[in-house]
Amino acid sequence: MTEKKNHGDNTRLVHGGHSPRAFHGFVNPPVVHASTVLFPDARTMRDRDQKYTYGTRGTPTTDALADAINELEGSAGTICVPSGLAAVTIPLLGFLSAGDHALIIDTVYNPTRRFADTVLKRLGVDVEYYGPERGADIADLLRDNTRVVFLEAPGSNTFEMQDVPAITAVTRPRGIVTMMDNTWATPLYFRPLEHGVDLSIHAATKYPAGHSDVLFGTVSANAQTFEQLRETVLALGICVGPDDAYQVHRGLKTMGLRLERHQETTLKLARWLEQMGANGHPLIGEVLHPALESHAGHAIWARDFTGSSGIFSFVLKGGEREAHAFLDALKLFGLGYSWGGYESLAVHVNLGDRTVSARDYGGAVIRLQVGLENEEDLRADIEAGLEAARATQG
Repeated sequence: MTEKKNHGDNTRLVHGGHSPRAFHGFVNPPVVHASTVLFPDARTMRDRDQKYTYGTRGTPTTDALADAINELEGSAGTICVPSGLAAVTIPLLGFLSAGDHALIIDTVYNPTRRFADTVLKRLGVDVEYYGPERGADIADLLRDNTRVVFLEAPGSNTFEMQDVPAITAVTRPRGIVTMMDNTWATPLYFRPLEHGVDLSIHAATKYPAGHSDVLFGTVSANAQTFEQLRETVLALGICVGPDDAYQVHRGLKTMGLRLERHQETTLKLARWLEQMGANGHPLIGEVLHPALESHAGHAIWARDFTGSSGIFSFVLKGGEREAHAFLDALKLFGLGYSWGGYESLAVHVNLGDRTVSARDYGGAVIRLQVGLENEEDLRADIEAGLEAARATQG
């Protein structure tokens, strides 16, 4: 039989994480609701000499999902946690202590920044933000007490790229742990560990689950960092429900096909908006999508990534009045903060918390999550929004 690593993405997604022969031939893994696990005798109980010992330490359901993720990430181990934000905070807690210095990308997911500016600082961690243009010159920011560099690419909401291999080439020899929020690309389009990153973080709420009905996170680690990561999550007592793990595992099976559709439609809409702007549309400014040749980080994206997903932003010239008119006119794009599901969403993003990367975009930044609807229908919806925004200007 051909090795799994030589199979295509969709084959690995369909067959990863569970062997039907291991459970009476059933195609999907069992959903095990468990707290107490019994031992056959006192010696086994004393030594905990069996695979499962208590519900918080894993079940066949969570193991099936973790195994599937490990195959995708090329990781030594994966933990499952109750949300994408938990997937961010647990590694930071696990590898930072009072007196440590942490470097975090300035274009990071806003709740990550909130955690760093509140909990980490209260615990005595010195948090510093760096711009996404930093590559090997991140060495200029490193200190003797730098313990963690946190990456996210593309950047949240504005989609700046980072030169990940250049950064990890500097941090790894110094023993600095690198963590990357890779939710946008998923391990199908970028594999952080192959580029020197130690821990790959995902809000599995998004593309792995895919149906806007589960909160979930995963963290996949290399052999050097997994045990410390696992000990942290066990010490905190954080675990996931089996039904949520099952739904994410089920969502993985179709993630490849869904991502292909998300990518195709999103690129069509992004190029269409960019062309309208180039043709002089009075309301369309910069289109922020790294797969566009005009994007400042396109060369890095083309070098390191194998695809793009279904979320990007564009600049709507004007202010809040135009932004609200645009959003309120939309019928197919719902107004919601999440993304990665089957339905399209839109939001006017707030970038006011940024420091070293702050700039004037010349209008309201509108983020679009492009779902699985027909492209022509979504285009018509955007056109209606633009007309409503234009009407506010008389």
